Amino acid sequence: MYDFANSGYTTVVLTAIYSAYFVGVVAQASEPGNGAATLLWTLAMGISNFLVLASAPVLGAVADHRACKKPFLLFTTVGCVLFTALLGLAGPGDIAAAFLLVALASLMFGSGENLIASFLPEIARPEDMGRVSGYGWALGYLGGLLVLGVCLAWIAWAEGRGQGASQFVPVTLWITAGAFALATLPTFLWLRERAVPAPLLEGESYFRAGLARVRHTLAEARRFRDLFRFLITLAVYYCGISTVIVLAAVYAQQAMGFSTRETVVLILVVNVTAAAGAFLFGHLQDRFGSVRTLAATLLVWIAALLLAYFIESRAGFWTAANLIGLALGSSQSAGRALIGRFSPPERCAEFFGLWGLAGKLAAIVGPVSYGLITWLSRGNHRLALLATAIFFIAGLLLLLTVNEQRGRRAALAEG
Repeated sequence: MYDFANSGYTTVVLTAIYSAYFVGVVAQASEPGNGAATLLWTLAMGISNFLVLASAPVLGAVADHRACKKPFLLFTTVGCVLFTALLGLAGPGDIAAAFLLVALASLMFGSGENLIASFLPEIARPEDMGRVSGYGWALGYLGGLLVLGVCLAWIAWAEGRGQGASQFVPVTLWITAGAFALATLPTFLWLRERAVPAPLLEGESYFRAGLARVRHTLAEARRFRDLFRFLITLAVYYCGISTVIVLAAVYAQQAMGFSTRETVVLILVVNVTAAAGAFLFGHLQDRFGSVRTLAATLLVWIAALLLAYFIESRAGFWTAANLIGLALGSSQSAGRALIGRFSPPERCAEFFGLWGLAGKLAAIVGPVSYGLITWLSRGNHRLALLATAIFFIAGLLLLLTVNEQRGRRAALAEG
């Protein structure tokens, strides 16, 4: 249900509506069309994810030692809801306010994402992680679909009465914030904290404990050859996924000429495809293996981005977008499950921390690289999209070095 709840933020703010609104309306004063507004958007995403990356070790150390993942999750949820609602007050030209608020909202969102993922080893057996993870991603896309559908209905109503984006987009942010708050109630009412508090050693601080844990985990992860190789692989192909998530609407409007309503309809349909992909591949990875399943999804990613680069028709772009949807949920789900399978049972939470760090590093490198390429090329979004495909090609080549059976044996032997 938390996956269901927070996906509205991803879908509306990061992907479908606000990203394009920021680039095309809020930051339009920065010479529209030269790529500067896109660069500002990607820098906001990069800064927020850097803050998540930097704070995660300390946050994780406190949460583990005090067994307080759930209270921290509540704090980050309230923060994301509050900053998302306030974002609706930043209008055209309010670049600094919008930049700050979306960075803070994304910081809270990213921290909460790490916290909720750390509950997975507590609620699923290793052999069931692929299916449970797939269910979570699928339900998440359905949540995003529902919130986006409500926003689309509002946009259609508002446009029918002559309202512009600066009038109807803020309301979509308030819809998103309200839906996020409401849908998290089952998590906070029924999810149990199973961890046991452990006091700090004398003279130790949470900051030092967090950094020590990261150093220890990195050293230990190197002992698990396939786990460490896959963490590198994941960091590379996640650069591409993160880029597409936060720049899909920007590309649709800036490169393909879609309107806000057309973009929302496109993302709405892609969410259906993504939910189906996550559900289907969640079962396939338990049957055929996560590495094979992930390799198939990376091939789909590469084909979809190359198609999007070469085609100029809207029909062709719709095809590419739905191929991306099919691969999106499944590639994320397979990655999360494979980390669980490669981790010793009693150390899953520790290695999931590295999964979170790899994902946030990718969320900095991927979008900012797109923004820089767009800015340096004076607004050439097609060139930036083509460069994004390189992340998936490199990820596929690195994945070929990962042996799933050997990695699983190493994890079981350690346990």
